[in-house]
Formats: sequence, C-alpha cells, structure tokens
Amino acid sequence: MLQTLLNDKLWLKLKPILLDLNIYDKPNLRNIFTGILYRLKTGCPWRYLPECFGKYNTVFKAFRRWTKLDKFTKIFKQLIKDPDMEWLSIDGTHIRAHQSSAGIGNPKSEAIAKSAGGNSTKIHMIVDAHGNRLDFLVSDGATHDVKVAPELIKKVELKETKILNADRGYISEDFKMSLLKNEVHPNIPNRKNSLKDNRHMDWHIYKARHVVENMFATLKHFRGLATRYDKLKSSYSSNVALACAYVWLKL
Repeated sequence: MLQTLLNDKLWLKLKPILLDLNIYDKPNLRNIFTGILYRLKTGCPWRYLPECFGKYNTVFKAFRRWTKLDKFTKIFKQLIKDPDMEWLSIDGTHIRAHQSSAGIGNPKSEAIAKSAGGNSTKIHMIVDAHGNRLDFLVSDGATHDVKVAPELIKKVELKETKILNADRGYISEDFKMSLLKNEVHPNIPNRKNSLKDNRHMDWHIYKARHVVENMFATLKHFRGLATRYDKLKSSYSSNVALACAYVWLKL
C-alpha cells in the first residue's frame, strides 16, 4: 500500500498543484502527504503511523496547518476536469462517529449528533452525470437533507445544468422553486401518499441516480471516512475533500 498510495505517476500530477498552492517543497513533502493519505485510508490513530512517513507529529501538524488554510478543498477543486454538468445528482449518507471523536466543545458545532443509536455525522454530496464529485457539505447526522440542499447547490455553477436528480427526501416547494429560477428541472418524485402525480418525472434519468450511491460506496473504502474519528468538523471535512481529490487524481 505504501508504494501504491501515491506512486510516481500520481505524484507528478499532484506536486505542481501543491506548489501552486504555496505548499513548500520540502524533501519530505511526498512522505508527509502519503502519510496523510495512509491515515485516511486505514483510519489509524496519528500516533500509529508507520515510521517510514517520518515523525507522526510532523505529519499531523502539516495536516492541521493545511486544514486551517483550506488546502485540501483547493486541491480537490483544482483536480476537477471537464465534469458533465447536463444533469446532476444530490444525496446524503450517514457516518457513524467513533467515541474518540466526541468530547470536545459542543458536538453540534462540530457536526456530531447524539442519539440513542449513537453519535453520527452526515456527508451531503453533489455529483455530475458520471458520478464524479463536484462539492460537498458536512453536517450533524440529525440534519435533514433538504435543509442543506440549497446551500450545497449554491456551491456549483448551474449554467449548463438542465436536470437535478434527488430522492423523496428533497421534497420542498422552496427548493424546487430555487431550482426552477436557475432553469434547472427538479427531477424529484412526490411521496407515495401525495395527491400530486409524477408527470414531471424523467424516470430514465432518475434511474441513473445510482451514480451518487456508487460514489458514496467508493468513498467509504477510506476507513477514515467510513467511520469518523476526527474530533473537529474542519479535520473531517478536509478528509472528505482529500478523498474526493484522490479519486479525481486517479482518473
């Protein structure tokens, strides 16, 4: 894994982006970045990072420094190339928050919801027609999808978009109207007990909504995402951005 996480081909593609973001080209830069990826992939505590990446505290401090400067989101954005914006899909997924992620400040402010079923976080994602990640938001696990949707949609340029796919969790007249104002057709089915019919639906495109489910399945191969171990929302958001960037990097 240590050799394949960030091989020469991927590093040659990534390094110019890091330098463009004013990340200093230290001799151990590749080791540090690979160490951050390793921790994301395995979900291990920072102090258990293999010695081949250098001192774990050095890797952790670099991660926190780049998180505060929003570097991982900027890397993710720079790696997005030629997305198919004709129709988009939006959805959210629940993430179990490990007990080690609790215990700092107000859980709500760090996007952790407490319930009888345990602590949880939610990732809200929007993808293009091929399921490639465009943007995301992190909220606590109790937040309803449709409450986050308007803010998530604002993060994406909709000039080329004709249709937005979403499940019944996104039924909201206000949300539909905001899409129509941007000349985007809301391909969202009504509830089964609704008096309204579904004549507005393009079921052929709606069936392709599985691309967003496949995307979440891919992201959950990163154990540091599939279970949340980070105490801070900013750290977990950086890991989501890094996972999205890594998938784009390998395309």
